[in-house]
Parts: sequence; structure tokens; C-alpha cells
Amino acid sequence: MGGAAGVDKPGAPALLRVLKQQFGFDAFRPHQEEIVTAVMAGRDVFAALPTGGGKSLCYQLPAVMGDGLALIVSPLISLMKDQVDGAREDGIPAAFLNSTLSADEARDTWRALAAGGIRLLYVSPERLSIPNFRASLSRFGLKLIAVDEAHCISEWGHEFRPDYRTLGLLREEFPDVPIAAFTATATAAVQQDVIRLLGLKSPFVVRASFDRPEIFYRVVGREGNGDEQILRHVRQHDGEPGIVYRGSRKGAERTAELLASRGISAVAYHAGLEDELRRARQEQFVKDKVDVVVATIAFGMGIDKPNVRWIVHGDLPRSIEGYYQETGRAARDGEDAEALLLFGPGDIASLRWHIEKVEDPEERERAEARLREMLRYAQSAVCRRTQLLAHFDERHAGSCGRCDVCAGEVQREDLTEAARKLLSAAVRTGERFGAHHLVDIVTGTPTDKVLERGHDALPTFGVGREHERGWWLDLARDLEAAGCLVRGDGRTAGFELSAKGRLLLQGKETFMGAKSSGSRGPLRASSRKAREEQPELPVDGVGELDMMAQEGLFQSLRQVRKQIADAKGLPAYVVFGDKTLRAIARTRPTTSAALLRCPGVGEAKLEAYGELFIRAVREFLERAGLS
Repeated sequence: MGGAAGVDKPGAPALLRVLKQQFGFDAFRPHQEEIVTAVMAGRDVFAALPTGGGKSLCYQLPAVMGDGLALIVSPLISLMKDQVDGAREDGIPAAFLNSTLSADEARDTWRALAAGGIRLLYVSPERLSIPNFRASLSRFGLKLIAVDEAHCISEWGHEFRPDYRTLGLLREEFPDVPIAAFTATATAAVQQDVIRLLGLKSPFVVRASFDRPEIFYRVVGREGNGDEQILRHVRQHDGEPGIVYRGSRKGAERTAELLASRGISAVAYHAGLEDELRRARQEQFVKDKVDVVVATIAFGMGIDKPNVRWIVHGDLPRSIEGYYQETGRAARDGEDAEALLLFGPGDIASLRWHIEKVEDPEERERAEARLREMLRYAQSAVCRRTQLLAHFDERHAGSCGRCDVCAGEVQREDLTEAARKLLSAAVRTGERFGAHHLVDIVTGTPTDKVLERGHDALPTFGVGREHERGWWLDLARDLEAAGCLVRGDGRTAGFELSAKGRLLLQGKETFMGAKSSGSRGPLRASSRKAREEQPELPVDGVGELDMMAQEGLFQSLRQVRKQIADAKGLPAYVVFGDKTLRAIARTRPTTSAALLRCPGVGEAKLEAYGELFIRAVREFLERAGLS
């Protein structure tokens, strides 16, 4: 690990062998192997992988196979213990240094570092800003620096952290140590910012698809303050972990109190609480002691809990990027999850009030642009996935089947002819004007701006008098959301036609938009897709368990996992994730060799827990008369 570019690197068989032995996986996820190989060849790396894409393995595997120390920069102190516990459970010598350690614990960690007994060291950017600490790293054989949540270094990133800026000093002070930057949310502008600020040298760049096909996206009109809708949604997901985001501390407290009063295990989380109480509530959620956290945006960055099954936004988020990151905290295990956004007219006034308080004109303009993009997402009848991925410069054809628009929950109609009228107005005016001016033209409104430019003489003047201005403005919004109209400089310039828009204008495409009389409608029951058929795994003994027996065994395994986790003070998923337990329930291994074939079971966990889980399987089979 950490040698110069061009050094010998382990071949695929060696990587796969360690992948299985240490982590319990038979194959890499997309892009992992290429990133690991680049890191082990001493290259700098920039990797944008979606949440659940397996970023941590990309630096943990090189640390296991190489020598020396890998330094992991993590933004949240509250998360480090879970990250270290997870690595240790996989048999990796890991530690963290932060303010939560006692003096004796810190001394023990420093001694272990000096003795070469630690492969992964987790620290915060604030600690790295201390010159003496950075100087001490050179004594411990530093071979790799991994920066998690790397978008925090960029002012264009939605979770900018000033202390991340000091990370640029690492390149100056450790010029020969490779730096790997990881993020689950970065536009092209943020990517370039991260590479520049960290001083990455000719990095190996990976931009995986940001699509999260396991998440179903839905937008619903909010009724009142939304609390009763949220209550109904939580009850539809009884016992399943989830997060509710509210736009204010008061809203978070109110919603949490309502849920708790109706017998739901829920707590509030926001920056106004004492640090100790916030930490305690996060730990309760991570360790399955609480089902629901009602939070402001202060909650969730870097949360590793893999079995979050749903996310609700009770208020309109401030940006698409923040919304994507927050919804991405669901379904880290790859299983189905839902993201519900409740949206009401009051959201616009509230967010504009906050924007007006921003003193910097450029930042205020950026905030306005973010709000416009968020409004397009919430109000349009265009595939949610198409809009989300467009923010990250990724094209999606639509018809995803995994959002309310594509599932037919949003009423739509063919608006091709109306769309061509608006596009024609844009072309005939030189593609230099925004939505309001184009709508003035098609509705035949003789404003001073229209008359001064002679646009009342255009063939498109007044061709859309049959609809109100608001109807046409909604259509312009949908055309922008669909990528048919694009802004010249991405923010304030007039609309230009994209290649897709030109095909539509030429009559080579059709356009489906929101039906004018239809609202988003009432909250609907969950419409999860049927789970894909699970891959076949080797089994011991008798044939397939029926689904009820399989679920019963899964619940028994969860109890075993909970007992182990509680005894060790660990989150349950650190022992085994739900995906591993479902594989065990499906294949019911009764030998060590069979258990080792289950995904997520490596040799360290087999030795630690194998006997307990094999015994649980045997006892369940005996009780069910299936042994």
C-alpha cells in the first residue's frame, strides 16, 4: 500500500481471496476493485460512489493487504466509534483519536500506533488542523490518507466544513503519500474543487451512477402541518426504522411528540439539544432502541445504519443535493425503501425568508437557484429520477417505475403541442429570455418588454390564450425539469433548447406533463415492487423453507444478533447486516463451511459468532419439524 505508481500490485485472485476471508464477500461491487488497485499502486483517487456503494472497503482492503498506517478523515466524532467497531469485527486493527477518549484511552492508542499495531486510524479534520498532530503522523509509517465525505471541502458542497480546508496541507507535508477522496454526492463543479483543494495529482477518477434504484420517490401535497400524514406513513411501516426531516427545531419537536403520544418509538434530534442528549439519541437509533428520529438537517451525515427503510421530508428541502443526500440514508443494504416528500405553498415563503437574510449577493443568488431547482422537482410531472440524476450531470431516460410519476400516481396528459408553442417562442426570440417573458408572448400579454422588442409581431404571440399564465409557467417548469429547456449559464440567463428540446420542437418527441386539474392527491399506501428473486446459494439439508418459516427464522436470528450486540455494546448491523441474516434464513446453514458461504460472513466473524448462529438455525429447524 502506498508505493509509487507502477509498483507490482496483487492480482485479482489475491484480492478476491482477502475480500472473502476478511469481509465475507465473494465479489466486488461496481468500481471497488479498480479503486483498490489504484490505491495499492500509489495513485491519488477521487471516487464519487452512491451511498451504499461500499466506499469504506476501498481503503480498508488496501490497509489489510499492505503495511503501515492508513489515516481516515471522518467528519463526525459520533460516528468514529461505530466505524472502528465495524473494522475490528472484521478483524482489522483500528482505532480513533478524538475528544471522547479518556486520557488513559488516548495514551493506549498512541502506544499502539508507536508499536505499529494499528492499520486504520480515524480522526476528524479539526484534529488534523493541529500542526503537532500532523508532524507525529510521519513517525508511524503513514502510507494512505482517505478523506471521507470529501465534498465538505468545497463551498459548492451542501455540507461545507471550514476545517476541511486544512486538509490541503496534507499534500504539502506528505507529498509521497497517496490521497483518496470519497463522496456520495458531488456535482462536476464540486469534483473539480475537491481535486484542486486536496492537491490530488493526476488522480484516478471514478464517477459511478448516482441512481438508487432501490428507493421509491414520492411527492405529496401537505395537509396542514403534515403531522397526521407522517403518522399514517409511519404506521404503514410499523417497526421499520426511518427518519423524518423537518425544517425547524420546533417542527421536529412537535412531530416527535405526536408520534410518541400515539405509541410510536420516536425522538427529536436537532442542534438545540445538549451534545450528550444528541449523542444518546443517535446511538439509540443506530442500535435499534428507537424506530424513528424526527430531525433537522443536523442529523444523519455519515450514519452507517444500513436498514433504514423510509425517509420523510415534512418540509421542502433547501437543495436537490441536500435532498438526495438525506434520502440516501435509506436502503444502504440495497433492499427496498421509500422517500416521501410533503410539499405545501408555505414552504416557498419560509425558504425565501431565509434566503433574504443571506448578506452575500452571490450566495443569495446560489440559494435562489437551489430553491428553483427544488421547486421544479416537487411541482413537476417528470420522472423524479430524471431530475435527481440531472443535477449530477447524469442522464436518465425516465420511465423508472420507481417514483410516483412513473408509477402512475401523478395525473398526466399529452402536452406536446403546447410545449412546441413555448419552445417556438424561445427560438424566435433568440433563446435569450426566461419563462415569464416567453409566457407573456404565448398568452398575448402586451407588456412593455414585449412591445419594446417587437415580440407582439411574432407568429407565436397569443397562440396560447386558452390557458392562464400560471398554467404556462407550470409547463415551462416541467420542460426545464425534463431537460428540454436549459438555462444559459445554469442560473440566471434565458432559456435555450437542448438537443432533446429541439427534437420535441421538430415533432420527433412527445411530452407528457401534469394534468392541470390534478393535485398530487392523498397519501397512498406503500407500493413497493415485488422483491427480485434472490440468487441461489448452496444449502444444507432439506429443501426451501416456505416464506413464513423463512421469516420466522429471520426473526430468531435477529434476536441472537441483538443479544450479541447488546452484550458487546455494538450496533446490531456491526455484527451482521439484515442482508446476511436473510441469506442465513434462506439457506439455513448447519455447518461452518455453509455459513461461510453466506455474504457478509468472513473468517473473523465465523470464528466469533459462527457457533451461535449455527445453533440458532438448528434449534429453529427442530422446533419447526424441518430438521
